[in-house]
Amino acid sequence: MKKPDYFDAPHGTKIAYNRINARSGNGPGVIFCGGLMSDMEGSKALALEEMCIADNRPFIRFDYQGHGQSSGLFKDGTIGLWFKDTLSIIDSLTEGPQIIVGSSMGGWVSLLAAKARRARIKAFVGIAAAPDFTERLWNHELDDTARLSVKRDGYVEIPSDYGDEPYTFTKALFEDGWNNRVLGAPLNLDIPIRLIHGLEDADVPWETALDIADKVTGENIDITLVPGGDHRLSSNRDLARLKATIRALCT
Repeated sequence: MKKPDYFDAPHGTKIAYNRINARSGNGPGVIFCGGLMSDMEGSKALALEEMCIADNRPFIRFDYQGHGQSSGLFKDGTIGLWFKDTLSIIDSLTEGPQIIVGSSMGGWVSLLAAKARRARIKAFVGIAAAPDFTERLWNHELDDTARLSVKRDGYVEIPSDYGDEPYTFTKALFEDGWNNRVLGAPLNLDIPIRLIHGLEDADVPWETALDIADKVTGENIDITLVPGGDHRLSSNRDLARLKATIRALCT
């Protein structure tokens, strides 16, 4: 594991990141935004870093507040806070046009960032992108007991299939998620949109990709539905597909 650098964001997060500086004028850089309770050491982030080194392309991966090696606790995080972390990375640690790549929850904060920094974002790539997942979680996945726990105790813990630590979903996360929804209105993004989603994704329904495409007002949208693909989409074939998608956007 490469030792990260740290950036003190204006809103308080001490963000851990790794950045590849490349030749200027070599096309857009790439920003990777990871998923919920993941970190910047995942296979997709490292594969994209390897690609960008080979292509002499700027690249940055980072940990949100409460994730990986950044400051704070996961339970204190919200979509709005992780969105601020992402904007701080774009504004302070990158230059010129960027392709923003969002995995799962990272797809949500990436869409928020693309809306907020339209002049900087050249394209968006979503990998099992999960915008507005807190709304789906509250309305369709939590049972009455779990919802009561959130209302009464301020949080609920849900076992994770990806590690020993449970997900801690707080009342603040649900309330902030509602305020940061992106699928409740047209997504005014006239940039290339590439959505990759596994048909066997057990965490985020593949139909979410269709919902995103339906809300985007631009016309340069492609959806790739992967037969047998799971939520992570981290097999060698998945990573090769992701690299090819991004390289095509860089031309």
